[in-house]
Amino acid sequence: MRDFSPELTALGQRLNEADKYLGLERLRARLPQLEAELSRPDLWDDTELGQRVTREYGQAKGDVDLLDRLAGGLEDAETLYELAQEEEDQSVEAEVAAAIAELDQQLEQLELRSLFTGEHDESDAVCEVHAKDGGTDAQDWAQMMVRMYQRWAERRGFELEVEDVSEGQEAGILSASFMIRGRYANGLLQSERGVHRLVRISPFDAQARRQTSFASMSVVPFFDDLSGEVEIDEKDLRIDTYRSSGAGGQHVNVTDSAVRITHLPTGTVVAVQNERSQHQNKAKAMQILASKLAELQREEREAELAALAGRQALVGWGSQIRSYVLAPYQQVKDLRTEHETGNVSAVLDGELDPFMEAYLRWRRAGARSASPGEQK
Repeated sequence: MRDFSPELTALGQRLNEADKYLGLERLRARLPQLEAELSRPDLWDDTELGQRVTREYGQAKGDVDLLDRLAGGLEDAETLYELAQEEEDQSVEAEVAAAIAELDQQLEQLELRSLFTGEHDESDAVCEVHAKDGGTDAQDWAQMMVRMYQRWAERRGFELEVEDVSEGQEAGILSASFMIRGRYANGLLQSERGVHRLVRISPFDAQARRQTSFASMSVVPFFDDLSGEVEIDEKDLRIDTYRSSGAGGQHVNVTDSAVRITHLPTGTVVAVQNERSQHQNKAKAMQILASKLAELQREEREAELAALAGRQALVGWGSQIRSYVLAPYQQVKDLRTEHETGNVSAVLDGELDPFMEAYLRWRRAGARSASPGEQK
């Protein structure tokens, strides 16, 4: 029988590493606390708290169960291999090999978690897409991008909520604000921050000429509760109401239920129109505004630290990050990671995970090379 010892040993080491980066001991200690929270009769008096505790419990329980299942699978594979060796039984070689291959695949998927190094990578994400240079083509491209992220969210089982849409003059959209809810949504979508470039034969050009257009994507983590972290003075806000133009219940186009909040000191604008009442739209807009201001503060701190350290960020906001070429050839290429594919239609249909994983690996490599201990 083939010697499987090195592979089994390597799997054991990878599983031990997974225990560490997922914090297995911490999760085991946290589960009883969450179970006690869930058993409180008044938990759902606060709906947001109930949802938050339920989600944390589900994630913690899922991680513990997954690691226990992998540990059990590894133990079974080791036992089967040892028995086969003792009895010199060649017939189970294929079974041991299959078990090792399955464990390797599951650990490979799990190890993507170790690439999430941001403080809020596990959070939901607030996203905005804006049409940039390119006129009507850029507005159409912005709408295509929103659809791309909708399909990506569907593929991952995430929930996407459109908060506000500004329609284009002839086609497409000028901008859209939406939230994507799902574990590691913010961490995954960090790869999408920046300017996306589309090259194609313009469907809006009577002479069928090739057109280059641009649209931007911004992403910030969404926080259910930012009390104590961000202080917002009501005097710094301008609140406008207007009629909703999209989904939002029976009051759409009847009452001024949509809300736009402008934070005057920073110029940050948030608009929400998909909730059923003006009160709900305002509450949601305030949550999103607080999340944006918290991210703005974080970016300012990072910029100050970078300036003190005498280094520049790897990629600044507003830089072109990815090109989508439909003519004269077919290619999507990320300009930071060099990851590329010729299957443009699949990418536009939401197949973004390979680009996101490549970005996470590139980001971690960049962070390591920029660390003080590794600078030359």
